[in-house]
Amino acid sequence: MKLADSDIKTREVLKLRGVHVFHFWESSCSQKTRIFLRLKGIEWESHVVDLARQDNYKPYFLGINPRGLVPVLVHDGAVHIESNDILAYLDENFEGPKLIPDEHRDVILQRLRDEDDLHLDLRALSMRFVMPKFVSMKSNQSLQRYRAEGTGTVQGAPDPRKTIEIDFWERFAEQGITDDETRSSAFKFQKAYNELDAALEGAPYLLGSDVTALDIAWFIYTHRLTVAGYPFERLHPRVQDWYSRLARLPAFAAEIQPSTPLKVITGALRWVQRLRGTTLEKVAGL
Repeated sequence: MKLADSDIKTREVLKLRGVHVFHFWESSCSQKTRIFLRLKGIEWESHVVDLARQDNYKPYFLGINPRGLVPVLVHDGAVHIESNDILAYLDENFEGPKLIPDEHRDVILQRLRDEDDLHLDLRALSMRFVMPKFVSMKSNQSLQRYRAEGTGTVQGAPDPRKTIEIDFWERFAEQGITDDETRSSAFKFQKAYNELDAALEGAPYLLGSDVTALDIAWFIYTHRLTVAGYPFERLHPRVQDWYSRLARLPAFAAEIQPSTPLKVITGALRWVQRLRGTTLEKVAGL
């Protein structure tokens, strides 16, 4: 999705030349994009937006992406948002291995839309089982700034995403992620992974013998859910084997090494949940 000129308030980005990516190290959509860039062999310049410090709600970044989300691709002054759209743009406009091959293009793009429909479910399970609530929640100041400055227009039209984002974070601040929400999100993923497990019968990758953008997207989801405690080996053994094979490839392995603070925080949270019987498996009844 390419932004219109009128959407962009941080005008200096329009002068950038080459490939620039605004991203955060532990953002799932950023991880997906970085794997794609590595496999394509595209050189790019990094601009880190620290989500932990809520830099994505500051005027500078909201002036680049009014949705306040990462990643953002700036290619020769053109601003592109939404990770799956960025992948499609990169595959069409740069040399290197075709990760959205023509013979599978319609299927991949549809399945990427299906994957994107689960993004808030991934966020919910991450917010409950990967990061403690006090670390994840957004400050009132950040949300007020987002209301005032974020998501004015996208492609020149009013954008409904602001309401979705604010509703999520206000509800999260009030009640966290409830057991009912956990079960709902986990069962959506269980259904999706049952289908992926069947697709991997007799095939090394989701669409056959070659890695595609679909493998990249679902690898990142699988990694995040593995960290959250989803029982892949028991429920989806072919998915577990596929994930383990991809995790040994350098382009993928680079994205699954957590920072020391995150490793410590998540480890402590998981320990407390096991002690209390509130793990993802227990709460969702998997």
